[in-house]
Amino acid sequence: MANKIFDRDTLLDLTVNIIPLFIIGFFVVAFVVLTPFGIEPLASAIQFGLLAVPFVLLAVLTYFAGRAVAGAEKSSDVYLPGQASVRGAEPLEEFDDTPESLDENQTDAVEGETSADDH
Repeated sequence: MANKIFDRDTLLDLTVNIIPLFIIGFFVVAFVVLTPFGIEPLASAIQFGLLAVPFVLLAVLTYFAGRAVAGAEKSSDVYLPGQASVRGAEPLEEFDDTPESLDENQTDAVEGETSADDH
């Protein structure tokens, strides 16, 4: 199974960027289908340029923001919402990547060995 970059929590964080993408997409489709201002080469190019350029830039920004959020969730402590900057707040999950942080049972499980207590 492949690792997913954007899990449920990351997508929830990115909805502030995804919703405007849908709105811009709606207007692109509406202007293509309805053509309320007619078809003039210069006016249509400016109109679609003012929609397409922000759409592409926002899509790229959303992708990189999603990667940054997903990376931060995996490589740092996790707090309750709004508690990360509160003095004395306890993290829900602590990030510790040192091998010394594994206790004996976790080390045995990783290596595939069983301890004498398991028999």
